[in-house]
Amino acid sequence: MFFPEENADMNRYDRFLGDRSAGFETVNAKPWDRREFVKGVVALAGSAGLLGYDMRPAAAEPPPEVTKIRLFHSPAICLAPQYLAEELLHLEGFSEVEYVKEAAEIPGKLMAEGLVDISMWDVPGTIPLLDAGEPIVMLAGVHAGCYELFGNDRIHTVRDLKGARIGAYAVTGGDYVLISSILAYIGMDPRKDVTWVVGSKFTDAMHFFVEGKVDAFMGFAPEPQELRSKKIGHVIVNTSQDRPWSQYFCCAVTASRQFVAKNPVATKRALRAFLKAADICAREPERTARFLVTKGYEPRYEIGLEVLKSLPYDQWRTADPADTLRFHGLRLHEVGLIKSSPQKLIAQGTDWRFLNELKKELKA
Repeated sequence: MFFPEENADMNRYDRFLGDRSAGFETVNAKPWDRREFVKGVVALAGSAGLLGYDMRPAAAEPPPEVTKIRLFHSPAICLAPQYLAEELLHLEGFSEVEYVKEAAEIPGKLMAEGLVDISMWDVPGTIPLLDAGEPIVMLAGVHAGCYELFGNDRIHTVRDLKGARIGAYAVTGGDYVLISSILAYIGMDPRKDVTWVVGSKFTDAMHFFVEGKVDAFMGFAPEPQELRSKKIGHVIVNTSQDRPWSQYFCCAVTASRQFVAKNPVATKRALRAFLKAADICAREPERTARFLVTKGYEPRYEIGLEVLKSLPYDQWRTADPADTLRFHGLRLHEVGLIKSSPQKLIAQGTDWRFLNELKKELKA
């Protein structure tokens, strides 16, 4: 593995990302103030005709064991339900909702260390933590499709990746794990058949691709949208469209095992807020995109709207999250990237009790 050093090329990459609104109109991104947002969320969440549920089941339950809950803050706009859930969490009885910002960490590690209680994050990046026995537990899948595998002019199919240089932000990061699973799926060994160029932060892989230092990388929203706007590279695999990848969850809700054990009522209430927020993303992408702009999560309305419309946020209602762990776990176990069998990952790293209850309650 090659660990690149920073150099003058970074200036060119900074210029590429410098004007994040270039080429995108924002005339439709009318600000949505907090009063309007709360009113809209409550109306949506309480509309049985629109979403098939109301707020009464939550009111009939005991209050959460804790009134403060900590989530992870990430620039990934596909995690929109996590930010839309803020007001829903207040309605669920949490008086304080904190979004923890730790640029050098990932949510799973922060949850394992007791610094984050619950959060959405990508399933591939969570699998190595479950394999290592970290004290975290996956509660529900949310949606598929965040990732898109980009290649340069020499790479047109996954098989063209043999002998290629592939960018990744971390050896155990979601991009590295997902590409490894894809390679293993077609019979390639991700440890021997490609050269990994590994960075130290989330944006490094795209930086390597833009600068021509790698032949391919796995983009995570909004990176694919940015590359398409600049006409850089082309998509080899789109996980929201291409089977079998579109059948499996990209992002899931995971929590600290200790938090779940101590606070079962709070866990169920928090998960309900996430799932209701996901439904709102699916049914009201325009309104949600305006929310992302107003809150500063994504300055470009059109980018946010494109991401929201492209992802199946209601997939949690129909797909079994255990299938995702089983699918990726089998391939990663076969090539020796993880020690745990899929059965062990599911048995020791998941808790579907709350999801099963909420599927009944929310008529999934």
